[in-house]
Amino acid sequence: MASHRQSYRAGETTGRAEEKTDQMMGKTSEAAEAMKDKAQQAKDKTMETAQEAKDKTSDKAQSTKEQAQRSKDQTGGYLSEKAQAAKDKAYGAAQTTKEKASEMAESAKETAEAGSEKTGGILQRTGDQVKSMAQGAADAVKSTFGMGEAEEEDDPNYQATKTTTTRTTTRP
Repeated sequence: MASHRQSYRAGETTGRAEEKTDQMMGKTSEAAEAMKDKAQQAKDKTMETAQEAKDKTSDKAQSTKEQAQRSKDQTGGYLSEKAQAAKDKAYGAAQTTKEKASEMAESAKETAEAGSEKTGGILQRTGDQVKSMAQGAADAVKSTFGMGEAEEEDDPNYQATKTTTTRTTTRP
Protein backbone atom coordinates (compact mmCIF):
# COMPACT_ATOMS: atom_id res chain seq x y z
CA MET A 1 0.00 0.00 0.00
CA ALA A 2 1.34 3.42 -0.89
CA SER A 3 2.33 5.77 1.88
CA HIS A 4 0.83 9.20 2.29
CA ARG A 5 4.06 10.71 0.96
CA GLN A 6 3.97 8.56 -2.18
CA SER A 7 0.35 9.53 -2.78
CA TYR A 8 1.25 13.17 -2.32
CA ARG A 9 4.15 12.90 -4.81
CA ALA A 10 1.91 11.14 -7.29
CA GLY A 11 -0.63 13.93 -6.95
CA GLU A 12 2.06 16.55 -7.46
CA THR A 13 3.36 14.75 -10.55
CA THR A 14 -0.14 14.47 -11.97
CA GLY A 15 -0.80 18.15 -11.25
CA ARG A 16 2.40 19.24 -13.00
CA ALA A 17 1.60 17.06 -16.00
CA GLU A 18 -1.91 18.53 -16.24
CA GLU A 19 -0.54 22.07 -15.95
CA LYS A 20 2.02 21.49 -18.72
CA THR A 21 -0.66 19.89 -20.89
CA ASP A 22 -2.94 22.90 -20.37
CA GLN A 23 -0.07 25.27 -21.22
CA MET A 24 0.73 23.41 -24.45
CA MET A 25 -2.92 23.30 -25.44
CA GLY A 26 -3.20 27.05 -24.81
CA LYS A 27 -0.15 27.78 -26.95
CA THR A 28 -1.45 25.52 -29.69
CA SER A 29 -4.81 27.20 -29.63
CA GLU A 30 -3.20 30.65 -29.79
CA ALA A 31 -0.98 29.63 -32.73
CA ALA A 32 -3.90 28.14 -34.61
CA GLU A 33 -6.00 31.26 -34.04
CA ALA A 34 -3.16 33.51 -35.23
CA MET A 35 -2.71 31.44 -38.40
CA LYS A 36 -6.45 31.51 -38.99
CA ASP A 37 -6.48 35.30 -38.61
CA LYS A 38 -3.57 35.70 -41.05
CA ALA A 39 -5.27 33.47 -43.60
CA GLN A 40 -8.50 35.46 -43.25
CA GLN A 41 -6.60 38.74 -43.67
CA ALA A 42 -4.93 37.43 -46.83
CA LYS A 43 -8.28 36.29 -48.16
CA ASP A 44 -9.90 39.66 -47.39
CA LYS A 45 -7.03 41.57 -49.02
CA THR A 46 -7.27 39.40 -52.13
CA MET A 47 -11.00 39.89 -52.38
CA GLU A 48 -10.56 43.63 -51.97
CA THR A 49 -7.87 43.76 -54.67
CA ALA A 50 -9.95 41.63 -57.03
CA GLN A 51 -12.99 43.86 -56.49
CA GLU A 52 -10.93 46.98 -57.20
CA ALA A 53 -9.58 45.42 -60.38
CA LYS A 54 -13.08 44.43 -61.45
CA ASP A 55 -14.39 47.94 -60.79
CA LYS A 56 -11.53 49.52 -62.75
CA THR A 57 -12.10 47.18 -65.66
CA SER A 58 -15.80 47.88 -65.65
CA ASP A 59 -15.22 51.64 -65.52
CA LYS A 60 -12.70 51.48 -68.35
CA ALA A 61 -15.01 49.35 -70.48
CA GLN A 62 -17.88 51.78 -69.91
CA SER A 63 -15.66 54.73 -70.80
CA THR A 64 -14.53 53.00 -73.99
CA LYS A 65 -18.11 52.15 -74.90
CA GLU A 66 -19.14 55.78 -74.46
CA GLN A 67 -16.16 56.93 -76.50
CA ALA A 68 -17.04 54.49 -79.27
CA GLN A 69 -20.62 55.71 -79.28
CA ARG A 70 -19.50 59.34 -79.58
CA SER A 71 -17.17 58.37 -82.38
CA LYS A 72 -19.96 56.48 -84.12
CA ASP A 73 -22.24 59.46 -83.79
CA GLN A 74 -19.57 61.79 -85.23
CA THR A 75 -18.79 59.57 -88.21
CA GLY A 76 -22.37 59.11 -89.25
CA GLY A 77 -22.81 55.57 -88.00
CA TYR A 78 -19.38 54.17 -88.91
CA LEU A 79 -16.63 53.45 -86.49
CA SER A 80 -13.42 55.15 -87.33
CA GLU A 81 -10.12 53.33 -87.15
CA LYS A 82 -9.26 55.23 -83.99
CA ALA A 83 -12.44 54.14 -82.24
CA GLN A 84 -11.81 50.55 -83.22
CA ALA A 85 -8.21 50.78 -81.98
CA ALA A 86 -9.42 52.31 -78.70
CA LYS A 87 -11.97 49.55 -78.34
CA ASP A 88 -9.33 46.91 -79.03
CA LYS A 89 -6.92 48.56 -76.60
CA ALA A 90 -9.58 48.77 -73.88
CA TYR A 91 -10.51 45.14 -74.47
CA GLY A 92 -6.86 44.13 -74.15
CA ALA A 93 -6.48 46.17 -70.97
CA ALA A 94 -9.63 44.62 -69.55
CA GLN A 95 -8.36 41.13 -70.35
CA THR A 96 -4.98 41.85 -68.77
CA THR A 97 -6.61 43.24 -65.64
CA LYS A 98 -8.93 40.28 -65.43
CA GLU A 99 -6.00 37.84 -65.76
CA LYS A 100 -3.97 39.67 -63.10
CA ALA A 101 -6.92 39.68 -60.71
CA SER A 102 -7.36 35.96 -61.30
CA GLU A 103 -3.64 35.32 -60.67
CA MET A 104 -3.72 37.36 -57.45
CA ALA A 105 -6.79 35.48 -56.24
CA GLU A 106 -5.09 32.14 -56.97
CA SER A 107 -1.94 33.28 -55.17
CA ALA A 108 -3.94 34.31 -52.11
CA LYS A 109 -5.77 31.01 -52.16
CA GLU A 110 -2.44 29.13 -52.23
CA THR A 111 -1.12 31.29 -49.38
CA ALA A 112 -4.21 30.55 -47.32
CA GLU A 113 -3.92 26.82 -48.05
CA ALA A 114 -0.24 26.85 -47.09
CA GLY A 115 -1.11 28.60 -43.82
CA SER A 116 -3.80 26.02 -43.17
CA GLU A 117 -1.38 23.13 -43.84
CA LYS A 118 1.22 24.72 -41.57
CA THR A 119 -1.34 25.10 -38.80
CA GLY A 120 -2.31 21.43 -39.18
CA GLY A 121 1.37 20.43 -38.85
CA ILE A 122 1.77 22.51 -35.70
CA LEU A 123 -1.35 20.97 -34.19
CA GLN A 124 -0.11 17.44 -35.02
CA ARG A 125 3.31 18.05 -33.43
CA THR A 126 1.76 19.65 -30.36
CA GLY A 127 -0.66 16.74 -30.01
CA ASP A 128 2.24 14.30 -30.17
CA GLN A 129 4.15 16.28 -27.53
CA VAL A 130 1.12 16.40 -25.24
CA LYS A 131 0.60 12.66 -25.67
CA SER A 132 4.27 12.00 -24.88
CA MET A 133 4.12 14.21 -21.79
CA ALA A 134 0.96 12.46 -20.59
CA GLN A 135 2.61 9.05 -21.05
CA GLY A 136 5.65 10.26 -19.11
CA ALA A 137 3.40 11.47 -16.30
CA ALA A 138 1.53 8.16 -16.25
CA ASP A 139 4.85 6.28 -16.09
CA ALA A 140 6.01 8.51 -13.23
CA VAL A 141 2.80 7.87 -11.30
CA LYS A 142 3.09 4.11 -11.87
CA SER A 143 6.70 4.21 -10.76
CA THR A 144 5.77 6.16 -7.64
CA PHE A 145 3.24 3.50 -6.67
CA GLY A 146 5.60 0.67 -7.59
CA MET A 147 3.43 -0.37 -10.50
CA GLY A 148 6.14 0.05 -13.15
CA GLU A 149 6.88 -2.83 -15.50
CA ALA A 150 10.69 -2.81 -15.24
CA GLU A 151 12.40 -6.20 -15.43
CA GLU A 152 15.98 -7.15 -14.74
CA GLU A 153 16.85 -7.89 -18.38
CA ASP A 154 15.25 -4.72 -19.74
CA ASP A 155 16.31 -2.11 -17.20
CA PRO A 156 19.91 -1.93 -15.95
CA ASN A 157 18.75 0.28 -13.05
CA TYR A 158 16.23 -2.32 -11.82
CA GLN A 159 16.95 -3.47 -8.32
CA ALA A 160 15.01 -6.28 -6.81
CA THR A 161 14.27 -5.96 -3.12
CA LYS A 162 13.60 -8.86 -0.78
CA THR A 163 11.98 -8.71 2.58
CA THR A 164 13.14 -11.23 5.14
CA THR A 165 11.31 -11.84 8.36
CA THR A 166 13.02 -13.58 11.26
CA ARG A 167 11.03 -14.98 14.18
CA THR A 168 12.54 -15.98 17.42
CA THR A 169 10.67 -18.20 19.79
CA THR A 170 11.79 -18.61 23.37
CA ARG A 171 10.60 -21.44 25.56
CA PRO A 172 10.56 -21.37 29.32
